Amino acid sequence: MIKRREIQKMADAIDRQFKLDENVRNAIVKVDREAFVPTAFRHLAYNLDALPLKESQWISSPVMVAKMTQHLDMEGVDSVLEVGCGSGYQAAVLSKMCRRVFTIERINELLKSAKKRFSELELHNIFAKFDDGQMGWAEYAPFDRIIFSATATQIPQVIFDQLKDGGTLIAPMQEGDLQILTRYYKRNGRITTETIEQCLFVPVLNGTQR
Repeated sequence: MIKRREIQKMADAIDRQFKLDENVRNAIVKVDREAFVPTAFRHLAYNLDALPLKESQWISSPVMVAKMTQHLDMEGVDSVLEVGCGSGYQAAVLSKMCRRVFTIERINELLKSAKKRFSELELHNIFAKFDDGQMGWAEYAPFDRIIFSATATQIPQVIFDQLKDGGTLIAPMQEGDLQILTRYYKRNGRITTETIEQCLFVPVLNGTQR
C-alpha cells in the first residue's frame, strides 16, 4: 500500500511538469519503477531523476518515459518496437497500453536482467531479444509504433520499412551538439518529421556486447 502511494505521488509529480493524458498516467501507475532500478538506488526509485545502470547505461527519468509514451499516441495500438531495452521500464509502461511490445537490447547483461524482471512481474506481452536494434525485428513487422530509447544520428531505412503505414516513430536525434526528441510519421509511404524538445540519452551503438 505504501509503495502504491509512492507510485501515485510520482505520477502526480510528473503531471506537474508535463500534463499527462489519463491513459498514460494509468500505465505509469501500473508499473513499479523500483523493480527496474539497481538495488543501490532503490531509495531514489520514485524521484524524477534518471538513474545509472550497469555498462554505463541509464534508466530514463520517469518524466521522459511519460513524454515519449504520450508523444507516441498509443490509442488503438497493437504492436510497438523498442530499440534499446535498457532496464525494461519503458517497455513495461508501453505493455500496459498495447497488445504486444517487442524490445531489443545490444548489451546481453542488461537484456538478461530485463527479461528476469518481465517474468517476475508477469509482463507476458513483452518479447525481448539480444541483437543490434538498428536492424529492427522483421519477423514481427510492421509495427504500429517504434521508439528509440537511445540517441541516433539517423534512422536506418530498414527501421522505416518496418513501420506500418500510418504509424509513428519517436527518437532522440543527434543534431550538432544537441539531442532533439523527434517524431516521424509514415503516411502513404512518405516520412515527415516534427521536432519536440531537447533531451539527453546515451547514444545508439553498432553491434552487440556479450
